[in-house]
Amino acid sequence: MWKEAIGTNPKRPDLSLLNEQGIDQGKYMKKTLFTLAAAAILTVPSFAADIVDIAAGNKDFTTLVSLVKSAGLVDTLKGKGPFTVLAPTNAAFAKVPKSILEKLGKDKALLTKVLTYHVIAGNVMAKDLKDGITPKTVAGETVKVSIHHSTVKFNDSKVIKADIVASNGVIHVIDAVLVPPSVLKALAGK
Repeated sequence: MWKEAIGTNPKRPDLSLLNEQGIDQGKYMKKTLFTLAAAAILTVPSFAADIVDIAAGNKDFTTLVSLVKSAGLVDTLKGKGPFTVLAPTNAAFAKVPKSILEKLGKDKALLTKVLTYHVIAGNVMAKDLKDGITPKTVAGETVKVSIHHSTVKFNDSKVIKADIVASNGVIHVIDAVLVPPSVLKALAGK
C-alpha cells in the first residue's frame, strides 16, 4: 500500500495518491521522517577512537605502541583524559641511539618518564599553542613550544601532523623523541 501511494517516482512522491489511497499525509510524512532519522542515527560513525587505538592502527607508531605497552601505560592512555600526546614516529625512534633505547628498555621507570614527557594533560590543539609557552608534561617537566612561520616545535622536535582528534584527547605527530632533562642526567650516569 505504501509503495503504491508514492507513485512512480520514489524520490518525489505524489502526495495526492496518498489521499486517494486513504492514507493520512501527516502520518505518512511522520513515518518517513522517523525512518530517515533512524537510518541517519544508525549510519553515523561513532566518535573517534581513543589515543591508543589510533596509534595502534597506524603503522608509523608501532615502536611507540610497543613501548607504551612495555611501560604499562595502555590503560592510562585509554582513560578518560583528555590528553595531548606528542607522538614520535618509528622514524623518530630510529634516530635514537640503540644504546639509549636498550637502557630505557631495561629501566621501566626511565621509560615511563620518557613516554609521559610526551603527554600534556588537557586537550591542546594547534590553535592553542603560542610561541615561547612551556606546558608541563605528565612527567612533571616542561617542554618549550617554538613557532616560526608555520613550523611548530616542542623542544627540538618538529610537529609533522597536528590535531589528530581522539575520543580522549588529541595527537600531534613529531619527528624526534623528546627526552626530559632528568632522564638525560640519569642516562649519563649509567
